[in-house]
Amino acid sequence: MDSIQLFILLLDATFRVATPLILAAMAGMFSERSGVVDIGLEGKMLGAAFAAAAAASVSGSAWVGLGAGILTSLALSSLHAYACVTHKGNQVVSGMAINIMVAGLTPTLAIAWFHKGGQTPALSGDSRFQPITLPFADALRDTPIIGFTYAELISGHNILVYIAVISVPIVAYVMYRTRFGLRVRAVGENPHAVDTAGISVDLMRYKALAVTGLLCGIAGTYISSAHGAGFIRDMTAGKGYLALAALIFGKWKPVPTLFACLLFAFTDALQARLQGVDLPIVGVIPVQFIQALPYILTVLLLAGFVGKAHPPKAIGIPYIKER
Repeated sequence: MDSIQLFILLLDATFRVATPLILAAMAGMFSERSGVVDIGLEGKMLGAAFAAAAAASVSGSAWVGLGAGILTSLALSSLHAYACVTHKGNQVVSGMAINIMVAGLTPTLAIAWFHKGGQTPALSGDSRFQPITLPFADALRDTPIIGFTYAELISGHNILVYIAVISVPIVAYVMYRTRFGLRVRAVGENPHAVDTAGISVDLMRYKALAVTGLLCGIAGTYISSAHGAGFIRDMTAGKGYLALAALIFGKWKPVPTLFACLLFAFTDALQARLQGVDLPIVGVIPVQFIQALPYILTVLLLAGFVGKAHPPKAIGIPYIKER
């Protein structure tokens, strides 16, 4: 296999790894652009991953699992909104509380319901989202470069990967071309002006967090029922935090955030292929260092290599209506 094919396969793996990051980052964009810090993306994804795998294993349908994952994420997002919007609680504390609660609750429920050491039963067949072969993919596979790219890079993904891809232009359109998006951005920048215009700040933030819950539910379902074949403890492995970092790196804008997610995912896909490889000059790099590459990159980028990011002006500040 030549170097071009190897690079295409690496990009293929990048898309698969990037899918939950893209969905979670787009989810976080709605909450944070509305002025609500959402460090609980990790917990929402993990809760959705467990619910989706549990429901799919019982029902035998991946779509039932997707519904359960979305409902679970929406419930957690509503809990975050209730604490931070209705009761004006600390948004960071609320998000971390959700992460800690879900991290402990999911394996406990898995042990109680399935008796498999904190895991759900393995998913197969209709209980998982299967790859979709696009038209002419098999026929064009042997065509140099173009055919192989179409067959491996574009075709062969499950439906949630394609949903993640189209979510970026949809989010960009909603955020910058609709009344809802304009109001979400206005609430995050100047909630007092929005309130003066007769628009409920709390209601807009609830709506934004509902969209966050929807997208996080799809992201969590992908992890356990498409990319994976069941739930295991802490299987999100910090992807919610990476998505939040990508959102900051992308300066709360859809397209730059997409490229940030792809960069993190490319590093993650690369580290999986570098493990145990004898490289020229340096030799075999320790596995622990290679596995830390995506997180090292995140720290370096957020430490100042990407320039100063300007968050929404009202982010993290509870809005108290003036009487």
